[in-house]
Amino acid sequence: MPQIDSPQASETLILSVVIPAHNEVGSIAQVLEALCQSLSAGGVVHEIVVVDDHSTDGTAQAVATVARTYPAIRCISNPYPPGFGLAVRAGLDAFAGDAVAIVMADGSDPPEDVVRCYVELCRGYDCVFGSRFLDGSRVTDYPWMKLVFNRLANLFIRVLFRIPLNDTTNAFKCYRQQVIEGVRPILSNHFNLTVELPLKAIVRGFSFSVIPIGWRGRTEGVSKLKIKEMGSRYLFIVLYVWLEKHLARGDYHRGRFQLESPVNRQVSRARRRNDVG
Repeated sequence: MPQIDSPQASETLILSVVIPAHNEVGSIAQVLEALCQSLSAGGVVHEIVVVDDHSTDGTAQAVATVARTYPAIRCISNPYPPGFGLAVRAGLDAFAGDAVAIVMADGSDPPEDVVRCYVELCRGYDCVFGSRFLDGSRVTDYPWMKLVFNRLANLFIRVLFRIPLNDTTNAFKCYRQQVIEGVRPILSNHFNLTVELPLKAIVRGFSFSVIPIGWRGRTEGVSKLKIKEMGSRYLFIVLYVWLEKHLARGDYHRGRFQLESPVNRQVSRARRRNDVG
């Protein structure tokens, strides 16, 4: 289990889970119930923020039904045009916890892995990255075309940045609140956000740990990732962060420049924290 930098003392965090959801009525209720049960069983103080990404199938209503049983769940609408990255960005503006996990709405991410990542964060890491391709990982029904694209893209990123992370493109990752503020401005509108956040966090000097996780292919709904449309967008954001690493002379490194959050975001997050706590 690769681990980067040294963990600090153990601590307790309030965890927010951000779930972007576009037409996921077939899976969202089961995903939310399983998450709430696992987080509660693990003693994790939490909230779950579902971002309804312009769904037309009753996803928001399904979330509202589950929220009547689990009050830690709330649903917000994506105020931006439709898109995975824009939906996640809306959730990152809205979450109230000390840390945030980005989880898929299709049930591909095992809820027990969210608890494991939370425990790792509490050891002092700034970020925890799940990898589906380590000893101990569990992958089921991965489409072979996506698998080929995934392995080639991740090899390219790993060599280009000289990092030990071998699953940068995986959406499931956890970040402390200060990391999210430290990687702004966020540029990606689509699935390329899955590589923008971790690469910026690494380049800007935040500590991270990598742990093996599980993944299973969706059994309900339709995948929103279109490989043909995403290649150039992934390449753009990878090269953008690579140029920052080599040309910005550390201007955005956490040890040299502390990014300040907008006051209104600080105030609104403090108010939401009171509700979660």
